[in-house]
Amino acid sequence: MVRFLARARAGWLAALLLMCTVGALAAPAWPALTGRVVDGAGIIPAETSQALDTKLKDLEDKSGIQLVVATVASLGGIEIEPYANGLFRDWKLGETKKNNGLLLLVAPNEKRVRIEVGYGLEGTLTDALSKIIIANAITPRFKAGDFGGGITRGVEDIITVLTTDAAEWQMRPSLRAEEPGLADQLMPLIVLGLFIFVIWMMIRNARGQRSRWGGGGPGGVFFPPSSGGSWGSGSGSGWGGGFSGGGGFSGGGGSSGGGGASGGW
Repeated sequence: MVRFLARARAGWLAALLLMCTVGALAAPAWPALTGRVVDGAGIIPAETSQALDTKLKDLEDKSGIQLVVATVASLGGIEIEPYANGLFRDWKLGETKKNNGLLLLVAPNEKRVRIEVGYGLEGTLTDALSKIIIANAITPRFKAGDFGGGITRGVEDIITVLTTDAAEWQMRPSLRAEEPGLADQLMPLIVLGLFIFVIWMMIRNARGQRSRWGGGGPGGVFFPPSSGGSWGSGSGSGWGGGFSGGGGFSGGGGSSGGGGASGGW
C-alpha cells in the first residue's frame, strides 16, 4: 500500500508538471536563495523574520536539516505543487546524500501554502502530518491576517515533528491526526487515473505529430523541447535557471520528489 501511494503521488506530480509544461514552456524566474527566510511577498515582520532565522539555523546546526521559509508575490500562473518542487530543486535544499531539506512556501496572492519535503524526510514528516500542520497551525492564522504568526507556528510544529519522539508530539492537539475519510482514501486512485489519462493523451497526440517533435519509436511519448532546461534530476537542477545565494547561504545539493502537502485559506 505504501509503495502504491508513493507511485500515485509521483504520478500526480508528473501529471501536474506535464500539464504546466504543455500550457507554458517558459521556465519561471526563480527567486534567489538569499537566506533561510526569503520574504519575496513582504508579509513577514522584520522581528519575526529574525526569530525564524534563528530557529532555522539552530535546527540545521543540530540536525543538518535545512528548512527554508519562502514567500512569493505570485506563482506566475503555476499551481503551487510544481512551483514548490521546482523551487526546491533549483535551491537544492538539504544535503546531497541525505536529501534532508524542507521548504515552507507561501503565495498570499493566490492564498496558497505548501510544505515541500525532501526525499530523506518523507518517512518522518509525512504527507498526512504536513496537511495537519497546514490546516491546524498555519491557515487559521492566515485567515486572520497573521502571516507572521501562521508561518512561525507552522515552523515550530515542523521542527517538533522532526526533533522529538512521536509519543511526545502526538500529545499536541494541533498535530493529532484524524481518521481519513472516504475521499482521502479514494484520492490515490483518482490521481493515478488522471495521470494515466494525461499520458494516454500525450501518446495519442505524439503519434499524430511525430515529425514535429523529432520522431521516435512507435508508441513512444514525446515531450516538446524547452529552452529553460530540464525539469530536474536527482541532483536538483529544477526547471532551469540558477541562483547565486547571498549572505554565504546556499542549498546543499538535496532534492524532493513532491512529498508534502498544500492548503489554502
